[in-house]
Amino acid sequence: QVQLVESGGGLVQPGGSLTLSCAASISHFSIYTMGWYRQAPGKQRELVASVPTVGPTNYADSVQGRFTISRDNDKNTVTLQMNNLKPEDTAVYYCNAHPPSYYSSYDLWGQGTQVTVSS
Repeated sequence: QVQLVESGGGLVQPGGSLTLSCAASISHFSIYTMGWYRQAPGKQRELVASVPTVGPTNYADSVQGRFTISRDNDKNTVTLQMNNLKPEDTAVYYCNAHPPSYYSSYDLWGQGTQVTVSS
């Protein structure tokens, strides 16, 4: 069964850190661009960070320098290390797998994990 399972969300104080993990049960994991998106209440889902098969990682301006995305193609996992968290980082975070066009037209999504930054 194809699925992405996120873990690591929770409540943290401003300035704190969290690590989100995504375990992917998909074939040919290494060909996917993996990413993390987030959606805050009343707002659209937005890209936080992505890591392609090859090439540089990409970050939203709002998290540049604070968040780090990485992938392990042997373990089929992608991780988002979040440091110096701010209240505006509060959102549901979703793992995303974007396939190359020659392989599939469909993105895969996890169920989401809640991150709350509050004192």
